[in-house]
Amino acid sequence: MKTCLSNTIKNCNCTYSCSRKGLCCECIEYHKKQGELPACYFNKKFEATFNRTLENYIKMLEKK
Repeated sequence: MKTCLSNTIKNCNCTYSCSRKGLCCECIEYHKKQGELPACYFNKKFEATFNRTLENYIKMLEKK
């Protein structure tokens, strides 16, 4: 897996502890392979569910 040029951990809103935290390139690649979206797409409430599915993202948008 390739690594990012810069670590953006201070801007990462993901509350799950993993080796990709703050490494956007790796995080996006991982979630894409899983058919998911990374935490940065979700607000605080929805991010906390750890449900990274597109369906959950749409549900969040509908609640706005």
